[in-house]
Amino acid sequence: MNNASRIRRRLLQVATLAPLAWSGLAMAQPAWPTKPISLIVPFAAGGTTDVLARALADRLSQSLGQPVVVESKPGAGATIGADYVAKARPDGHTLLMGAVHHTIAPSVYKSLPYDFSKDLAPITTVAMVPNVLVVNAGTAAKNVNELVALLKASPGKFSYGSNGNGTAQHLIGTQFEQSTATSFIHVPYRGSGPLATDLLGGQILMSFDTVTPVLPHIKAGKLRALAVTTAKRSGALPDVPTLEEAGLKGFDIGTWFGVLAPAATPPEILSRLNAEAVKVIQSPEFRARMAEIGAEPIGNSREQMAQQIANDTVRFAKLVKDGKVTID
Repeated sequence: MNNASRIRRRLLQVATLAPLAWSGLAMAQPAWPTKPISLIVPFAAGGTTDVLARALADRLSQSLGQPVVVESKPGAGATIGADYVAKARPDGHTLLMGAVHHTIAPSVYKSLPYDFSKDLAPITTVAMVPNVLVVNAGTAAKNVNELVALLKASPGKFSYGSNGNGTAQHLIGTQFEQSTATSFIHVPYRGSGPLATDLLGGQILMSFDTVTPVLPHIKAGKLRALAVTTAKRSGALPDVPTLEEAGLKGFDIGTWFGVLAPAATPPEILSRLNAEAVKVIQSPEFRARMAEIGAEPIGNSREQMAQQIANDTVRFAKLVKDGKVTID
């Protein structure tokens, strides 16, 4: 057999064996997803977490080829939903729409049934949404100074609502109370939906909720925005000053939201989830939706989200300690 014949024979053998090799490789890779994926929202329906989860789920369903179903498991400052996902089967079919609140909870609650930094694996940060100080439009206060005067005139009379104990709203409210030397009551809710209902109805005076759930009511003239709690103004409310601009120092708290999975989820599934989620977040359609609700899309790496969680856990532990934040 000459050299040319040997080469042709070798090429024929490679062509024959290649499909078998690829078939074996494909069989070695676990099929995922094999059923609908549950995206757990740890707050009641209607709030920012819910809105973001649904926006992401709609598009992920298309790219993953399986429905991504949003489920609410509210309560205990978002810790019930986090605990549920932390203990779920780590097969990529149960995910958490987590938030900055989960980095505050370890410093506020005496004990938690899970460890947020160890029992949950970061996938990506979806968006950051500024918090905003709002009052009912019927309230006499037209700005932060007038609100402070109102609170000082009647110590302990008025109340503010939050999404639960140990949430960013709770922490902001405590910091605001101490910074202004005022006294008012904290009322924890299971989410922004029921909170907004009572705020609109006048059962509570104010809230420090994220922009998303209150933006329609601000535009409709039913709520009045007095200041945002971040270091810079919100693109959705460009005419509303920051608390710093209103004369209060040391405020820079917004609310980020991101996707996590049980810690033991296979790395290849986590990597694919990150790739698919980031693709959605960076799409023009998703970014347009975020602009509508006052959110700033992010879409970072798993490592960047993990660092964000670590940094915020340390940062908020100090704020909680300095502010003597307690569970009411």
